[in-house]
Amino acid sequence: MATAKKAADKPAKNTAAKAAKFVIPKKLAKVADLLYTTRQRRLEIQKQVDILAKQETALRNHLIDNLPKSEASGVSGEVANAKVEKKTVWQIGDWGKFQKYIQKTGEFDLLGRSVSQPALQERYEAAKNKMKIPGVVPFEAIKVSCTKV
Repeated sequence: MATAKKAADKPAKNTAAKAAKFVIPKKLAKVADLLYTTRQRRLEIQKQVDILAKQETALRNHLIDNLPKSEASGVSGEVANAKVEKKTVWQIGDWGKFQKYIQKTGEFDLLGRSVSQPALQERYEAAKNKMKIPGVVPFEAIKVSCTKV
């Protein structure tokens, strides 16, 4: 039993070597087939990962809900120690006030650097396929679609 447990704890050997042996086929049709089968394998594994993630979330929530609030902040088992820790996460309660604050102070570092693609696309289409917002330029992203024949 102890040897099986130790074997399960060790990472798989030669993972980098197996990845290095991967060869892209010369014929593009074979590449398309391999892309599809590789994606299917990944999706099958992802389903298993999703199940484990749900179990992990349920276990975390169970610890949060069941550890005494006033006493211990953690519990120790034979294999692991689990602690419930608190962290302050800031959120915006009033976007109007927040936006006015940023405009007044110029503290734009409070914002992230992403834009709303749907909002930009909507404005582009409304302006008859011309971008009217200064500083915004188009970029053609390339994507590969692969479906079963």
